[in-house]
Amino acid sequence: MSTTASDPLATLGSLPGVADAVDSVRKSVDRVYGHRVMRRRSHEITGEAALRGARGSAALSGADWNLEEVRRRTDFSGDTEARTVGAALRLTSEAGQLLSIWRQSPLRVLARLHLVAAGGAAPGDTVGRPRLAGEPVDEPLIEAPLPHADEMTGRLEGLAGLVLAGSEAPALVTAAIVHGELLALRPFGSCNGLVARTAQRIVLIGSGLDPKSVCPAEVGHAEEGRAAYIAAFEGYLSGTPDGMVAWIAHCGRAVELGVRESTAVCEALQRGAA
Repeated sequence: MSTTASDPLATLGSLPGVADAVDSVRKSVDRVYGHRVMRRRSHEITGEAALRGARGSAALSGADWNLEEVRRRTDFSGDTEARTVGAALRLTSEAGQLLSIWRQSPLRVLARLHLVAAGGAAPGDTVGRPRLAGEPVDEPLIEAPLPHADEMTGRLEGLAGLVLAGSEAPALVTAAIVHGELLALRPFGSCNGLVARTAQRIVLIGSGLDPKSVCPAEVGHAEEGRAAYIAAFEGYLSGTPDGMVAWIAHCGRAVELGVRESTAVCEALQRGAA
């Protein structure tokens, strides 16, 4: 995020190619919100979207479970994969409760998300606070160089400042930048990918683009696959206009695939099959 414009997010939103992604996402979201099932049973679609989004986010973090296994399981205290799925489910449940706090204190929300993902911690632990110099980070999916703790802190505060300042940028752009920057910074010792994708969800809901949380981008990110996710993220890391457009467009496709998933749920409910 090297732009010096007064509204850097809006500047990104004006890049050639971004407007097309934003328009495509808006049309896709409008279609699912216009579905007749949404008018009567939106709470069921929201519940399914939460479950499927959590499954998708966990898959990107290495726990690629069948949806029915996620639905069936009640104990997530076992191995690493079970804990990852449990963390994703807790984060998805928590996201909707943090919208008002996000607008006032993004850093507080991020700390809370990490605490929820990690399942709590004793006082003095590293959970629920940004990492300090020399502390390790466990994030096997992201192999990019890890910013020094001082740089991470400064950029994290800068990201929070952008959120607090507000922007004329479309919700997709803001969500993609929040997501990408958190992946780049990896501010916590663990669960950074899960937290980044949850932060993206919070932005999409709170912006009004997806107020009922029925467009789970996590589903789309998982469907596109880990290789595509990393390739698009490398575009974000490059900081070039083309790279940023590629990352934002990738996030847009993920939202559209999430819409497709929820539309299928709507169709199944309409047929009486779910």
